[in-house]
This record gives sequence, structure tokens and C-alpha cells, in this order.
Amino acid sequence: LEQQGVFLMISQITGILVQKEPQFVVLETSGIGYEIEVPMSTYFELPKLGNEVKLITFFHVREDNQKLYGFKTFKEKLVFKNLIKVNGIGPKVALAILSGMSVSQLAKSIEDNQIENITKIPEIGKKTAERMLIELKEKFQDLYKDDTSKSENKTELTKALISLGYSDKEIKITINDISLTESLEQNIKLALRNFAK
Repeated sequence: LEQQGVFLMISQITGILVQKEPQFVVLETSGIGYEIEVPMSTYFELPKLGNEVKLITFFHVREDNQKLYGFKTFKEKLVFKNLIKVNGIGPKVALAILSGMSVSQLAKSIEDNQIENITKIPEIGKKTAERMLIELKEKFQDLYKDDTSKSENKTELTKALISLGYSDKEIKITINDISLTESLEQNIKLALRNFAK
């Protein structure tokens, strides 16, 4: 949106899902329908039409075009913003990348220099993939470490809860509500608190 030459940033939209397609959704809020382009990773997480949805958005402005892009998580938005800074990668290709692999898979591929994983994505050639490895490796290190740490914490917490007699189904539901960034002892306390609700 533009008002008197000043662009108004839209960082988040919560509204009723009135249309969803593989490339975009429409959220209605306060009588206005916002068309928002989304990656498939976000599309598959959407509820049925008529439900309320919150999307983390990025307003991309060019001289000839203005578009809203939406994501389920701040991490996806961060990755998208970093991707479009790489020469040869525009918003359309960035969405294709996020549609083709998860944030953690992309971060691991970049961390481990697995260029063959990246070139499997349509529209990503070898030269573009090589630029991604060079320009994003340092930026994605924290993402990779964060995901690795959470994965290890999830495994430890799952084992601890199984030993306490909880089922796999109960554990999966409970773990989804936990950030997994705390110590094992604190994560167990959070899980038990959720079980008690």
C-alpha cells in the first residue's frame, strides 16, 4: 500500500480464509480481501475455507509491481527475504525453493554444501545453487544449529515422556505446543503442564 509516496509495511494479517489456491490465498479482514502469494509449505498447513488464519507477511515493492507474500512462520519469512537477495533469485523462485524443501532441509543442504539437493528444485541451476551456498552459508548457520538443537531436544523429551508412560500420540500433540529451546528438565515440566490441562 502506498500513501503520499510512503510505503506502508504489512508484516502480519489475520483474517477469514475465503479463497485458497496452490499459488495464493485471499484473507478477508475488515471488509478487505488481501491476495497473498504463499509457498506450498504454507498452503498445506491452511485450514478449510471460512476459518480464521494468521499469516506472517512480506510486502515486496518494485517500480512495476507490488505483492504480498505470506508464511506460517517467521523463519520462513526470514529465509524468503534472504533468498531474494541472492542474484538470480526473485520472489517466484524463492517460493519455489520453500515449496520444494523445508527450512531445515534447505539450511542443512547449505551447511553441508549439498548442491545436488538444491538443483533438484525447478528453476534452480548449478550456478544459482553455488551462489546460494556462498552467500547464504553464514546467514543460515544459526538456522541449521537451531533446528539441530531442537531435533535433539525433541528426541530426549520424547524418550523421557515415554518412560513416564505417555503414548506416542499424546506426546506428539503436546510437543507441538513446546518451543523445545529450554533444558530437558524445563521441557518435561512444560509437557506435564500441558498434559494436566
